[in-house]
Amino acid sequence: MQGATRAGERRGAHSSCAIPALSSMGLAMSLAGLPAPAAAQGLAPLISRAAPQDFAGLALVLGLIAFATTTALVHLRERRRWARQEALLAGENEELRARADRVAMLVATEPQLLVSWHGRDAEPQIEGDVGILGEGASGRRVLAFGSWLPAAGAQALERALERLKERGERFQMNLRATSGAYYEAEGRAIGGRAVLRLREVTGDRLDLLRHRDALAEAQAERRALAGVLDGLPEPAWRRDAEGRLIWVNRAYAKAVEAADPAEAVSRGLELLDAPTRKAMERQRAAGATYRDRVTAVVAGARRVLDVTETPSVDGTAGIAIDVSELEAVRSDLERQMAAHVRTLDQLPTAVAIFDAGQRLTFCNAAYRELWQLDATFLEAGPTDSEVLDELRARRRLPEQADFRAWKADVLAAHRSVEPQEHWWYLPDGRTLRVLANPNPKGGVTYLFDDVSERFNLESRFNALLSAQGETLNSLREGVAVFGSNGHLKLCNPAFGHLWQLSEDVLADLPHIDDVIRLCGLLAPRQEAWDVIRGAVAGVHDTRTGFAARMDRRDGTVIDCVTAPLPDGSTLLTFTDVTASVEVERALKERNQALEQASRLREDFVHHVSYELRSPLTNIIGFVQLLDAETVGPLNDKQREYASHITKSSAALLAIINDILDLATVDNGAIALACEEIDIRETIDAALTGLQDRLAERDIGVAIDVPADIGRFVADAKRVRQVLFNLLSNAIGFSDPGQTVTVTARREGEEVVFTVSDTGRGIAPEVRARVFDRFESHTLGSGHRGVGLGLSIVRSFVELHGGTVALDSAPGRGTTVTCRFPRVPSRAAAE
Repeated sequence: MQGATRAGERRGAHSSCAIPALSSMGLAMSLAGLPAPAAAQGLAPLISRAAPQDFAGLALVLGLIAFATTTALVHLRERRRWARQEALLAGENEELRARADRVAMLVATEPQLLVSWHGRDAEPQIEGDVGILGEGASGRRVLAFGSWLPAAGAQALERALERLKERGERFQMNLRATSGAYYEAEGRAIGGRAVLRLREVTGDRLDLLRHRDALAEAQAERRALAGVLDGLPEPAWRRDAEGRLIWVNRAYAKAVEAADPAEAVSRGLELLDAPTRKAMERQRAAGATYRDRVTAVVAGARRVLDVTETPSVDGTAGIAIDVSELEAVRSDLERQMAAHVRTLDQLPTAVAIFDAGQRLTFCNAAYRELWQLDATFLEAGPTDSEVLDELRARRRLPEQADFRAWKADVLAAHRSVEPQEHWWYLPDGRTLRVLANPNPKGGVTYLFDDVSERFNLESRFNALLSAQGETLNSLREGVAVFGSNGHLKLCNPAFGHLWQLSEDVLADLPHIDDVIRLCGLLAPRQEAWDVIRGAVAGVHDTRTGFAARMDRRDGTVIDCVTAPLPDGSTLLTFTDVTASVEVERALKERNQALEQASRLREDFVHHVSYELRSPLTNIIGFVQLLDAETVGPLNDKQREYASHITKSSAALLAIINDILDLATVDNGAIALACEEIDIRETIDAALTGLQDRLAERDIGVAIDVPADIGRFVADAKRVRQVLFNLLSNAIGFSDPGQTVTVTARREGEEVVFTVSDTGRGIAPEVRARVFDRFESHTLGSGHRGVGLGLSIVRSFVELHGGTVALDSAPGRGTTVTCRFPRVPSRAAAE
């Protein structure tokens, strides 16, 4: 079994190998071109030797042989056809080559450039003359359209190429390069390629394109100009050769209150009045431009217009500019300039303005007064150089060794852009600060400031400040000034010496708290220092000064006075009043002793006077009874004694009364009984009590009183008492046979009494004490009183508000003048 199996396998292997062999052989034979019968004969032995199971494979091989044979026949037939087709294509190729040569020849005859793209993203192929785009042009520059075309042309060409590449959309356009050359760009799809042809336009077509572009530019400019004119806020118009409106802008239509420009043109609405239009017509006929400033009604309001109308080829064009606001501004500017001129004329600083031509255009009153130049010279508008020459001729400029160089330096202000400052020291001693300020529109404005007074004031101020500093340092009082921040600002040496503060401490400008702490060691009274601290560093609505007295530990007494200063500082003054305080204390003690002694004396005088008056009154009464012989007759001797007793008692009573009156005056208890009194009657009444003395001493009395002297208001009793004492004193110091003169007169609001005698007079050393109490001097006359008469006179006259004056000299007599006010003051009456 195993052997049989292996034998069958060998046979199968042989058969399987035979079939491919046969097949390969038949294919080879067919490819070799052998006839089929021959092939069959050659295969016959193989078929006869083949096993039956190999006939299926054989049939397959035979089918393959038949297919190969058929295929070979078809191949041969197609090969012959391909040969014919190749010969035909070779002929067409030759023909296309000839045609391409002709096309290249035609392309070369005209300058042009071809660019083609096989696909959208393919690299372009450039053929033709690149030089048509300019010298030095390259292939890269051809496709960089923006390098040789304006932006708009470059963008239009790029968009057209994009459409050509995407959709095959052909285009043709004329382009103007930045160099001014014109190019024709044509694009189309050829053989699946996008082709762009560029060629320069020349000849008549170039002229046509240029004229067309010029026309387009002119039309664009015209449209733009028309748009600008239509948008102007000023009315504008055009007229034909007949003067009729053919175009107006919207502002014109609004000015004539038309709905739109077309209505204004169709209705012929005129903005300007007839006289103005006639004047414009005359200028148009003369071929001249009309310019004038006129008034017209614009939108119902009268306005001022600057009208300009210019002739053109087919008519005129005009515009009206509203200058009403400009006129108002100009008028306001003129008013402001006039106001500025008036203001500058009021300034004490001299001002001169020169224009760009260096001519004087304005100068104020201070300038004219400063330089004293002729008005005609200034009104003529001299140049800056001429003004300097004129001032030099009048010797009113500073003396200069090189005047030309100095003047050039001054005139350099006209070429400078920065202000310049000069100092002029004039020959008359004045000093000027000269500021030259360039004007924005050209020219220079000069300011001449006379600083002589300021320099003098500064000099005097510095001298005064130095003198005050020296004065402050020489004061014995300690002076310190504290600022509003509480720190010491300045002090004199006496302040540090008084409070024993070193110079180093004061040099640091300590705070008031530190000063109080150091000074408090000598004067520990805190209340006064608290007040000082509040005055220096406190915050108050009102700042007032105060005074305080401080007692130091060493027994020194210091008076402190604070005073607020205008700048917010505070002035402290410390004065050592120890000596004056001690003197004051001693004086107070002495005054108290004197006042006590005076009170004792007054009490004694009152007591003695009252005690003497009572028995004296009894004496006088009894003497009068005896003299009246009520108790029996008296002999001559007794009567004489009684008369002496009466006179002596009356004199003593008068003295007592005078003492009481003076005491009453001293106490302020006396009151005047003022009334209208007759002057002459008052004099006569005073003389009545002195008749006996006048007769006894053989003294005459002369009364000099005007008849119309009238009356005045006074206490009659006190005035009689004043006159009585004056007359009594004059009689006592007169010699027998002499005359005492009494005069009365009015001087303004005063009544003046004068009592004079021709006696021995009063020596100068005595005259100063005659009005003192109990001062009595005989002066060799034998008359001696108690020294109260003139004291009473002065007291009663002063009570009336008057005055007493004495004029006397040895050997010339004495004159006493009493002045009474016509009406005593209220205080004197009370």
